[in-house]
Amino acid sequence: ALVSVFAGSLSQPVLTQPPSLSASLGASARLTCTLSSGFPVGDFLIWWFQQNPGSPPRYLLRFKSDSDKHQGSRVPNHFSGSKDASTNAGILHISGLQA
Repeated sequence: ALVSVFAGSLSQPVLTQPPSLSASLGASARLTCTLSSGFPVGDFLIWWFQQNPGSPPRYLLRFKSDSDKHQGSRVPNHFSGSKDASTNAGILHISGLQA
């Protein structure tokens, strides 16, 4: 599971993610996390974590903009972040999907 957490304001948006996503091994995937109305995605830091059953969350990356981002230590470059203002969403891109 992947979750995103936002920081930057006193009130917090409601976050919506698709319940599931299917993709083929070796392909690319795009996970979205949409903010509720009134909370422009551009105003927020977006943190992405990966959690496997029985394991604690693993920090992947933080993204605010192309000039303000951070990749977790030992997190491969096939994980990357972006934002889509038109859909008010944070996006996690994963290339070269592995099992």
